[in-house]
Amino acid sequence: MANVEETYDIVVVGAGHAGCEAALAAARMGFETILFTISMDSVALMPCNPNIGGSSKGHLVREVDALGGEMGKNIDKTYIQSKMLNVSKGPAVHSLRAQADKVEYTKQMRLTLQNTDRLTLRQAEVAELMIENGEVRGVKTYSGAVYHARAVVLCTGTYMKARCIYGDVVNYTGPNGLQPSNYLSDSMKDNGIFIRRFKTGTPARLDKRSIDFSKMEEQKGDEHIVPFSFTNTEEDIKREQISCYLTYTNEKTHEIIRNNVDRSPLFSGFIEGTGPRYCPSIEDKVIKFPEKTRHQLFIEPEGEFTNEMYMGGMSSSLPEDVQYEMIHTVPGLENVKIVRNAYAIEYDCINAVELKPSLEFKSISGLFSAGQINGSSGYEEAAAQGIMAGINAARKLQKKEPVVLDRSQGYIGVLIDDLVTKETFEPYRMMTSRAEYRLLLRQDNADLRLTDIGHEIGLIDEERYKKFCEKRNLINSELERLNSVMVGANKKNQEFLERHDSTPLKTAVSLAELIRRPELSYEKISEIDEERPDIKLSSEIVEQINISIKYEGYITRQRQQVEHFKKLEKRRIPSDIDYDDVTNLRKEARQKLKQIRPESLGQAQRISGVSPADISVLMIYLSLKPNNP
Repeated sequence: MANVEETYDIVVVGAGHAGCEAALAAARMGFETILFTISMDSVALMPCNPNIGGSSKGHLVREVDALGGEMGKNIDKTYIQSKMLNVSKGPAVHSLRAQADKVEYTKQMRLTLQNTDRLTLRQAEVAELMIENGEVRGVKTYSGAVYHARAVVLCTGTYMKARCIYGDVVNYTGPNGLQPSNYLSDSMKDNGIFIRRFKTGTPARLDKRSIDFSKMEEQKGDEHIVPFSFTNTEEDIKREQISCYLTYTNEKTHEIIRNNVDRSPLFSGFIEGTGPRYCPSIEDKVIKFPEKTRHQLFIEPEGEFTNEMYMGGMSSSLPEDVQYEMIHTVPGLENVKIVRNAYAIEYDCINAVELKPSLEFKSISGLFSAGQINGSSGYEEAAAQGIMAGINAARKLQKKEPVVLDRSQGYIGVLIDDLVTKETFEPYRMMTSRAEYRLLLRQDNADLRLTDIGHEIGLIDEERYKKFCEKRNLINSELERLNSVMVGANKKNQEFLERHDSTPLKTAVSLAELIRRPELSYEKISEIDEERPDIKLSSEIVEQINISIKYEGYITRQRQQVEHFKKLEKRRIPSDIDYDDVTNLRKEARQKLKQIRPESLGQAQRISGVSPADISVLMIYLSLKPNNP
């Protein structure tokens, strides 16, 4: 019997957070797209923590939304608790995080996929890449079915040759006991792609009925809800929230771990893969930080209609009996019942320096890669790469230049640049400290930075774009007015300043000068702002006005740094450059430049092993070459 043979424009392999965004972007940009998943139960699956966002990750979600992605909208539909983190610090590090109802999150994303024009969702295991003369031609499934396509996006997550491990128990499955992908990485190797092993892990799940919450600290959500999606208002999504709880390990917990560390596959050498530095297992934390007498544990609901509770902070691969013993030492968990064991998961992934900044493989035209297969960790990092890979697969078919965000445009730009430029030897996690221009790349202004791009590529519709332009115009016109309207040192104004413990005026100043004072704000000066427009500005617009004025000096300085950064980014390096011709380059720099083949001097200077002296040599070489941009 003949095998199935079908033709699509774009194939996306894997329906996790990267695959969903990639497929939606490609289909919404007008291309017939098929999205493969090993199981319908794994669509937008959250196999680890039950939340979206968090420090720096919240920035990524809002940027995905500003470009026209789905993650922000989906968590707004399905959250059970919402919190803005780091509010005691400056606006650059404010990050939104929401607890998700895991089942509902998956269900709503699957509904979105199934109701998107030009998108087919298909359950099947992709086993082979079809590549001819360095160009991708499609994929074959394990059943032998052939799917022709002009572009393929790999979003395999942690499924390739996955195995889940705790103690000496090994299950050859993907996360949550789902079927792994056993053949695709062999096909990738056959096509010259380097494959390596990484590892991540997840904590045990607990039965809510067996937890004594009276011994824990209740963690409530924020009273004021900030949506992830710029298309929503607080009124659209406000709901009754569900509490999380905080407890701690203790010396008894740590003693049990130390006594059994030789039984951990992480330390015995049985686990081959490299684990994430910034999300270590509990045994890792106890061994590496012996001076710590306790570690935080967050007890978080996995959903509204389940008794399963997630134990954040206690990821482990210790044997089952040790898991019970150590968990029972934790206040509130003395009699807890485990619903699912903690485990480590090993999987195949690539070295992302094989990719261009567009996330297309340098060696295979039309083949893109996004998410944990690229050596990153986290749902948000995956979604951010997914939307960019989907956009650029579609742009390739449109015969247009790829969309590449640089480090001054978004956290997405920082994430992808780090992955494709700096070799990562462990699962990569986004952090605010990685972003040099983080005061400009705030979560609150993601739409102002990226919505123009989303509209230009076709992911932001006209109605949404019109509302966005109105918002931007209101911000700009009000900032202009506040800088031009002067207030004098009259009795009314002096009394106002005295009431707010603010220094009296000696001469007239602009309203903006008053807002710049720490004790004052746009809202507070309303009683002396006699020319204020009648229109009531939204809290979003007011926030932008306050930040723009109060941090103006810092923002101006950072914009100047960006201008310097852009000069090197604009100095392109020809793709056919022969680094052996560049005399006076150090040997290590020559090797790294040949391996990564940066597209600009800016990217070249961020390569580990390339010194400022090497950049100067390269700059001189390029300036002497005719017709070099």
